Amino acid sequence: MTIPAPSPEPTATEAEIAIETPDPDASAIPTDAPSATPPAPPSTAPTEIVSGADSVREDISGRNETVGSVLDQLDSLAIAVGDWRISAFDVMFAAIAIVMVLVFAIVATRLTRSALRRLTGLDSTQRVLAEKVAQIVIWLMTFFLGVDLLGIDLTALAVFSGAFGLAIGFGLQKTFGNLISGIILLMDKSIKPGDVIAVNDPTGQQTFGQIRKIGIRAISVVTRDEREYLIPNENLMINQVENWSYSSRNVRVQVPVGISYNADMELAEKLMLEAADKAKRVLATPPPTVWWSGFGDNSVDFTIHCWINDPEEGVGNIRSAVLKNLWTLFKEAGIEIPYPQRDINLRDNDQMQALIAALESRAAPRQDQGE
Repeated sequence: MTIPAPSPEPTATEAEIAIETPDPDASAIPTDAPSATPPAPPSTAPTEIVSGADSVREDISGRNETVGSVLDQLDSLAIAVGDWRISAFDVMFAAIAIVMVLVFAIVATRLTRSALRRLTGLDSTQRVLAEKVAQIVIWLMTFFLGVDLLGIDLTALAVFSGAFGLAIGFGLQKTFGNLISGIILLMDKSIKPGDVIAVNDPTGQQTFGQIRKIGIRAISVVTRDEREYLIPNENLMINQVENWSYSSRNVRVQVPVGISYNADMELAEKLMLEAADKAKRVLATPPPTVWWSGFGDNSVDFTIHCWINDPEEGVGNIRSAVLKNLWTLFKEAGIEIPYPQRDINLRDNDQMQALIAALESRAAPRQDQGE
């Protein structure tokens, strides 16, 4: 008869494993243990609008504790509006940063303008166009540099961006229109600084002036009497413009002259040409000419045509110079300049005879009283 051997006792390691091994049916047994409490949401600090100021303040505090403590005091003076926070140090830092970027933009613009003016390969129109494009690029770079320096989170302003952009669009519509019009005028060279164009004065009469400057909004036109007209660039794009120096700077000046019917016409024409040639600003090529305009009531009418290439210096003074020379030459040659005369012819009829008789009867008593 065989006696079964006793089963060996479990070792300590096997006992520990048996104890730590979970029972698969244990999860099905309900327990009275309380459920875990969900974590509380973290508290959010107000967002710094000018986040670049914090990095600068921390950097200065790490270098100098005294200055850092002063900056901490300024940073403690803050106003919180909802999720936004702005302190006195933020305002000071933003003011300094704005001044710095503005100074950078102004200096960069002046240096660029000075460099472009030294380039001899560009004419006046190309130089002005390059200055305008460089100015736009510099100010755009300045804006983005300022935003990056201040560390402004533009998403914080997303709520107002739509309405603000719409307001700017309507408010600056004409400004941007004039800016684009000025650039187009410079690109096609139809209007450029130094051109002489015709403008209307306040009385409605047409005069002329020289373009001194093409700005972002308007061009500056200065007349001979030093009146300065500011004409929007958009008006020059949509309206007719009389440009005296668009393709050529030569301008013809007309000087009307009348002489007596008894004068020597051939000699008078020669003297007119001589008077025009003596004027300093009159060009030799094309030469002055004299046209016989017509027969007037009191004189034979001529027109002297002469050419100049500097209309910005005036047109009326050319007429004056030619007429002064002509007056002296006519005096020396004995050519008469007539003045208006009228001949009255009275027809003889019954009414005229009655009028003469009435005048004679009225004059007779006066003669008797005189005697």
